[in-house]
Amino acid sequence: MSFSDSESSSHPRDGGDYKFFRQISRDRLLHEMLGSTKTGDSKAWKILIMDRVTVKVMSKSCKMADITDQGISLVEELFKRREPMPGMDAIYFIQPSKENIVMFLSDMSGREPLYRKAFIFFSSTIPKELVNHIKSDSSVLPRIGALREMNMEYFPIDNQGFLTDHDQALQTLYAEDAENSRHFNICLNMMATRISTVFASLKELPFVRYRAAKSTAPRDLVPSKLAAAIWDCISKFKAIPNFPQTETCELLIVDRSVDQIAPIIHEWTYDAMCHDLLDMEGNKHVIEVPSKTGGPPEKKEIVLEDHDPVWLELRHTHIADASERLHEKMTNFASKNKAAQMRSKEGSELSTRDLQKIVQALPQYGEQVDKLSTHVEIAGKINRIIRDTGLRDLGQLEQDLVFGDAAAKDVINFLRTNQDTNPENKLRLLMIYATVYPEKFEGDKGVKLMQLAKLSPVDMKVISNMQLIAGSPENKTKSGSFSLKFDTGKTKQANRKDRSGEEETWQLFRFYPMLEELLEKLVKGDLSKSDYLCMNQSSHKEEESESRTGSVRKSSAPTAVPERKATPHSMRSRRTATWARPHSSDDGYSRQSKTL
Repeated sequence: MSFSDSESSSHPRDGGDYKFFRQISRDRLLHEMLGSTKTGDSKAWKILIMDRVTVKVMSKSCKMADITDQGISLVEELFKRREPMPGMDAIYFIQPSKENIVMFLSDMSGREPLYRKAFIFFSSTIPKELVNHIKSDSSVLPRIGALREMNMEYFPIDNQGFLTDHDQALQTLYAEDAENSRHFNICLNMMATRISTVFASLKELPFVRYRAAKSTAPRDLVPSKLAAAIWDCISKFKAIPNFPQTETCELLIVDRSVDQIAPIIHEWTYDAMCHDLLDMEGNKHVIEVPSKTGGPPEKKEIVLEDHDPVWLELRHTHIADASERLHEKMTNFASKNKAAQMRSKEGSELSTRDLQKIVQALPQYGEQVDKLSTHVEIAGKINRIIRDTGLRDLGQLEQDLVFGDAAAKDVINFLRTNQDTNPENKLRLLMIYATVYPEKFEGDKGVKLMQLAKLSPVDMKVISNMQLIAGSPENKTKSGSFSLKFDTGKTKQANRKDRSGEEETWQLFRFYPMLEELLEKLVKGDLSKSDYLCMNQSSHKEEESESRTGSVRKSSAPTAVPERKATPHSMRSRRTATWARPHSSDDGYSRQSKTL
């Protein structure tokens, strides 16, 4: 998905401030939803009732303190037993499902409702039959203060991304005979609904583009089916006040077949290393920190989130660069302390750990020191894992395979000489190898490689399933690997080319996901019109036909990307995306920061 401005997803109308994607979600929930229920008695407390899904929607964008500030005294779950509070109003933020409507009506109908008045907000579009079901209960209608569609059923994970919360989608949509299961359509339609609500929140009408099917295999048709379902949802939003009537941005739908290596290869940014090498639960991790009282190390749960300026600055930098920057920040802090200056004069240069101990003794910088020390601990732990597991050698081989600088003998040599390598890392290496050299896993060749790596038949099944997602070798040859011929006369294969004009500043920083290349082509207007079709085209043609003939014609499958006379105009600024640019955290201890 390509937002019009990845760093500042906002509506800067009338000179307003830019807002991040998560901030837009937060503001809609707190002000457009909760704030809209405030009446003359603004000090009156209310109850907020949510279902299993909307609880997650709310928790991903707002904190409990935010909700309380909007006059909410109690948060309850829809399907849990609740005490009657007839003297208070209730706000329902729920999915528009039949079960939820039945529960709501049981709360508010009859002579003794649970609450005085109900304000109902639906997370997505409510079917007409459910609206009629509510209207049919005459005892409930006078007690409804509001009934609105919020169209917010996605889960922000940071300032620029979101999830639809479908962890099992790969199995549901791509398993054998998946299309014959009722779960297939349920999953597909729910994903489409949740993705479409993102555009409803942003008030953006996208060109819905998708990877064209290269065969008639059901799994190859998933992108087109999802695109059709999304467009069906989004096209209905044109009735929303102030919603654009012409396209303003881009939505690109692909599946894992476009790049199977990206989630497997070891990425070397600070963010990727944290989630790959550390035992993290979401964005939470437990570390041991030195005791402030001189006792044994203490356990501390840390949250890596956008509120942390150090995390924002370092997350997309190479782990080596992040470590250097952390050492520099510690040095800058320690230079403000005379004791540190004296110690550095007496001996050699202080290590990052020495600097950390000195900085922790500076009470005036409590919160800043705490965040900085946390990242020093995390980066140090990552570097120890890299060193102890020999990850640099493995990472080099992975990238050499991807860019055509390594072949079968290099993989075999690594497996023979590194028998103690983590089984998961060996499997990941073979998955990359199978993607670049699928012919090396034909017949019993793959079995022999797995035996050499001392991996199980279950692991072999993982590679087989991965190859099924990739499609047939013929399709892969057309759109995936290509050959590189060297002076030796031997031919090596590569999964992608080095970026021209780009210099590798840090070792193992050569890899890039194919999605990056696709988005760059999309922005430049160079995306293949035969490989990526546009769902909007058939809709526009149908509208033109209706205007000429007055008849409704069944839409045909789109065949090409429509020509655009101008770049889609977003309601937000279209600045160059800056999410991965090196930047200062403005935390007071960076090179570019103001002096404390």
